[in-house]
Formats: sequence, structure tokens, C-alpha cells
Amino acid sequence: MTSSIAHKKVVVVGGSRGLGLGMVEALVAGGAAVSVVGRRAAALSEVAKRFAIDPIEGDATDPSLAQRVLSRVRPDVLILNAGEKPAMGGIREVSWETFNGVWNSDVKLGFHWLQAALRLPLTAGSRVLLGSSGAAIQGALYSGSYSGAKRMLWLMAHYANAEAQALELGIHFQAILPLDLVAGTDVGQAGAEYYARQKGISLETFWAGYATPLTARQVGEHVTTILSEPAYASGVAYGLKGGAGITSLDTK
Repeated sequence: MTSSIAHKKVVVVGGSRGLGLGMVEALVAGGAAVSVVGRRAAALSEVAKRFAIDPIEGDATDPSLAQRVLSRVRPDVLILNAGEKPAMGGIREVSWETFNGVWNSDVKLGFHWLQAALRLPLTAGSRVLLGSSGAAIQGALYSGSYSGAKRMLWLMAHYANAEAQALELGIHFQAILPLDLVAGTDVGQAGAEYYARQKGISLETFWAGYATPLTARQVGEHVTTILSEPAYASGVAYGLKGGAGITSLDTK
């Protein structure tokens, strides 16, 4: 395992905004050569204006895109952050298609990119980080299949590690779980707005309930630390929390 991200090739799937953009900012600051995969050309263009990145437009759920990107870039690190914002609402209020949207997005793209990483395969010593969530531990009311999808991604990191070890590929898969809503992201904002309405309080009062809110850039810094420090090289799941830093979740 590497002890630094400087000069390492990193692909961030879903890195053009929100949580992924926070990761891109931290990785570029750390000296990594970053490729950013995103669905929207305009958003990718804005990121490319700010940072010296390799923009790649495409649908992250397309298996052919995963194969093409990994074959061309051959990254040392692959970060799977892309996903769908959950449609907030109770079971009585939503359709099956709405309820299951996150599963059909986040888990689907995770499956295709993990499969491509194993089949190619990536170079021995490579790291693959899957974006999970603290909702995978205790659930998140009114967020459809979000919690289940994020738990599945966590499990998929374990499954992929088992296959990589059996095949002696030397690839290590890890799950990253922000343990709080992340301010300044689509998912964080959607959750905060819905839960504030449920409680009958203002959005400002809701966010004030977090002593140290977690930001996208802080998540990026934590991810950079996980990729840079040997202490985090062998674990599978890490929780991220504002003020508390990085916590191993491998006993959960």
C-alpha cells in the first residue's frame, strides 16, 4: 500500500460537485493527478477551470464507461462517490420507483465499477473507495432505499476484497461513511430540509444542532488522510465525523 497520494493517479466518479468536489479539492492540493467522471459537461468544465484535472463526461451506471476509464487511466486509486439524491418521504407517500431510486443508481454503478476493477484488473497495490453513509448503520427515516443501498456498498467492499484476495490481485477495497449529514451537498440539503420540516423548526436551527457540522472539504481531507497514512491502509470501513475525525467501523 502507498503512504502518499502525491503523483498518484486518482479517478473520482462523481467529483464535479458537492461531496465529490470536496474530495477533488483535497486530492489536487495533495499533489494527486485527478480524473473526474461526471454526467454534466458544464459542471465538469467549471471544475476543470479551477483545477488541473482530467474531465471525463459519462453516465457512471454505464458498465462500458467504467471499463473505458479504468483501461485508459489505470488509476492507483478509484473513488466511487456518484449517486442519486434520495427522494424524501414516507413509505405511504412514495412509489416503488421513487423509493428504489438510490439502489438503482448507487449500487448499480458500484457493481459495474467494482466488476471492471476486478476484471481488468487494476494494478496490485491499488485502492478502491466506495462512498457509503452513516445511514448504513442505523438507517435514515424517510429516505427510501438510501440506507439499504449504502449498507450494500459497504458489504460489496468486503465481497470485492474476498475475490481480490482469492485471485491474489493485491487490490484493496474500502468503504467511507460520513456519519453526519454533510453541509453543502445535495443529499445533505435534502435531508436537512425534510427533517427540519418534520420537526417544525427552521433550517438554520436544524443545522445548529450539529456542534461541528461536517463539510465536503473536510470529508476530502479525511479521504486524503486515509489514502496517505499507513495506519488506514488495511482497514475496510471508516466513519467520518466533524470534530471526531476518522473512526474504524470494522467491528460494526
